[in-house]
Order: sequence, then C-alpha cells, then structure tokens
Amino acid sequence: MIESEVLYLKKVYIDGEHLSLEDVINVAKHYYEVAIDKSVLENIENSRKIVEKFAEEEKVIYGITTGFGELCNVFISNDKTEKLQKNLIRSHACGIGDPLDIETVRAIMLLRANSLVKGFSGIRLSTIQSLIDMINKKVHPIIPEKGSLGASGDLAPLAHMVLPMIGEGEAYYEGKRLNGKEAMKLAGIDTINLVAKEGLALINGTQVMTAIGALSIYDSIELLKTADIISSLSFEALNGVIEAFDDRVHNLRPHKGQIGSANNLRKILEGSKMVSHQGVLRVQDAYSLRCIPQVHGASRDAVNYVEDIIVKEMNAATDNPLIFSKEEEAISAGNFHGQPIALGMDFLAIALSEIANISERRIERLVNPKLSGLPPFLIEESGLNSGFMLVQYSAASLVSENKVLAHPASVDSIPSSANQEDHVSMGTIAARKAKNILNNVQKVLAMEMLCACQAIDLRGNKGLGKGSKIVYDIVRDKVPKITEDRAMYEMIDKSEEILKSGIIVKEVEKETGKLF
Repeated sequence: MIESEVLYLKKVYIDGEHLSLEDVINVAKHYYEVAIDKSVLENIENSRKIVEKFAEEEKVIYGITTGFGELCNVFISNDKTEKLQKNLIRSHACGIGDPLDIETVRAIMLLRANSLVKGFSGIRLSTIQSLIDMINKKVHPIIPEKGSLGASGDLAPLAHMVLPMIGEGEAYYEGKRLNGKEAMKLAGIDTINLVAKEGLALINGTQVMTAIGALSIYDSIELLKTADIISSLSFEALNGVIEAFDDRVHNLRPHKGQIGSANNLRKILEGSKMVSHQGVLRVQDAYSLRCIPQVHGASRDAVNYVEDIIVKEMNAATDNPLIFSKEEEAISAGNFHGQPIALGMDFLAIALSEIANISERRIERLVNPKLSGLPPFLIEESGLNSGFMLVQYSAASLVSENKVLAHPASVDSIPSSANQEDHVSMGTIAARKAKNILNNVQKVLAMEMLCACQAIDLRGNKGLGKGSKIVYDIVRDKVPKITEDRAMYEMIDKSEEILKSGIIVKEVEKETGKLF
C-alpha cells in the first residue's frame, strides 16, 4: 500500500515482503492497526495443508513429528502433536529480567506476523490472525528482556509472546498487568490450541533482536542529524574555522556519510557571524571540531549499512523447518541464526559510541578555559560557582560506559542443547547493548547542547547560522542561561526531552531543507 493510503487508514498491510521501518514505527509507537494482504492468503493455506499431510502420514520432519534441539531424533506420533507444541511453549518460556517496553513488544509481534504470512511456516491463518488481533486490541505480552542466545532465534522471549495466546503467561491490557487468559478474554480474543508445527513456527525466528534493532536504527538516523545540528552550536561557541567544511575538501574523499555531514553543517551554519576563518584566530581547529564530518559521516555510513540488514531481516523467513508447498518439501536449515543481526548491532554500537566520544571532547573544550577562552566551567564567578564542571564528568561517565558496552557480543558463543546448537549468535544481547548505547549518546548530546548554548551566551551572540539559531531559540525557550549554580540534572533532563521529541530536526529542516 502506498504511504498516503496507509496514513489515511492508519493501517499497515503485511505480505512478508514490503514492511518498512516507517511501518514498524507506526505500529509500535503510533498504534496503527495491522492487516494481512490478501495476496498471501493462498500461500498460507497451501503451506498449512502440507504440514497437515506430513503430520497425518507421520513423516519424520523436525518439529512436526520429532522433539526439539538435541531431541530431534525422538519420534512423536500424530496423536501427541498438540501436546508437543504446547509443551514447547511452556518449557521454552525461560525469559528473565525486566519486561521489554510495549513499543518493542508491538514491534516483535508485527515482525513475527510478517514473517509468518510469507507462507513458509505451515501455520494456520487463524493463528496468525490471533497474533494480529492482539496487536490491534492492544494485548501486549509480558516478555522478559533476557534469555535469548540468538539461535535458534529468540526462543525464550518469543515463547513468552505466545503464552497469552494459549491462555497462559501474562500481558498488559488497558494499563493493567493481567494473567494471559484474562487479558485475552477482556479484549475479546479467543485463546487457541496449537496444532502441528505452530508452536515452533511462532518462536523460531530473530524477531526480538530485529525489533530492537529496527527501533534503534530508526532513532539512530534521527540522532545523527541531531548530532550535526548540536555540534554546529559548539562550533560557533568556539569560533570554529569554517573552511574545514568546504565541499571541495569532502568531494576529494567520496564517502557518502562524510559528504552528507559536511553538507548538513554548511546548511546549518549558513549566515553565521560566530564562525571564524583560516588564519584569523588560528590556522586550524582541534579534531573534535575540524573532523566532525569525517567522524559523524563514518557513523552515518555504518548506520545505513545496518539499516539495510535490519530491513532485509524484517521481511525474511526465519523459521525451521521451512515448508515449500509447491514441492511438498520441508527443509531443515538455519535461517533462525541471528549472526547477521548480531554483527550489525555490534557495528551499530561502535558507530554510536563514537558520536558520544567526540561530543564529550567538544564539551571538554567548552568548559575548559584553557581551550575555550571562556570563564571556567561556563559560569561567572567561578570558584564560588562550579557551573558545568560536573556536566562534563557525567558525559565522561556515559562515554566510558559505552566503551564497555561496545565490546562485541557476536564474538561469544556458548554451545546449547547438548551441543546440537553448538554456535549461537548472541544477537539479542548485541541489540540490547546497542539500544543502551543509543540512550547514553542521546544524553551526552543533550549535555553538549546545554554547554554550547551557555558558551554562546558568554561569548556574546553575534548572530548564529540559520539552522543553529533555531536550536538555540528552542533550548532557551525551555532552559535559561544560568548565572549561579543550580541543580543541573533538571536542565539536563529538559535538554534530553527536547532532543528526544524530534523538534530539533523538524524545525531545522523547515529552514534549511532536508538534512542528509
């Protein structure tokens, strides 16, 4: 469906092939409804018929007439297939830790449904519809955030997603945490009895790590634009040498992200009377100013690379076995393995960490009088006042934490299921780490934005660029210049709220045109 139709109907149609990041955001954050595209109905029905045929014939096929994991050589007769599927969900619901937030849960449910409608899982249409009804009627399973090895997919958390469908587990409904059976009843959704293959079809996939990844990538794209905007304020506060952003320089090194970041900075800083020129105040700036396009741009290229991985995985069949109805075959393979997501999210974690690293260095230049030429720690009567001294401390602590979190999860593997599953991805851990780093980077940039606005006031605002002026005005509408010490966390919280609202990018792009 074209975008204008989706926006008008506030509904996302899924066919297993064309789900976009925007669709995921609309369902997860804006509560758009979900519907199955009619074009896939025949594939779903045909796939189911093949599974039923295999079950009736008691053909030896993994997960249909056998146990799971190392127990794949244990034959299960047709009369026990329903119990097999229910036992699978119950036994695999071993998640631990805090529940995932509702946005993530909605994204997980959407992605699992989108994978199932491709018609290679052998699940009944009615079972997929039950999952979609839960999305549309806002029954959100309690899914603990930890417990997945990322192969065979996200077994433990996805099992928690399924529990309410069979009248077990827990779910949020209308703001209350309820047992799964009650939540489904209040929402008017019938619980189901899982039949052959269905339990496995619902939990054998990478949808938890992919959902976290999709939401993180969407926010990361916005974050990189925000980083260019906020760094421009620091650049002006420190009278940066504008020639460093000359397009001729960046075109000689044709990395798309670098060229885009430099172009963003030129647009944001257009008309600024706060920037300096080569040889006037200094010959060249420190790297944290001069190399903004090179550093931000490299992270932007990394984000674009990971986005491509995530969007492909959002529209992938990640079940095992896969059912090929035309050939009447079931093939056991490894599409559930989360390695592509694991490597991608580890890369994202590193790329985002670098945005905070260079931001914290700009904060240091702003608060350090030996580097800025401004009052110590950006406060008049320093000594009596400590000003922004501890803001830099807090930023440094988050940057250090990011360095720990950026250690790749994907290089680790612990064999499971009696060594049948002897290499796992740890992709869900990688995704959760990347999300935590994203949150830390947002906080560091919010601190830089505060410091830069204070520095501009102390320097004397001679006229900001057409983009940076908008940001400065937005901040000053909510957070005043400080002249004496106060509880700084309140200002940091307000600054972070501004950053996360998206208003910065939205208003700047109105003035400068679309940023890269």
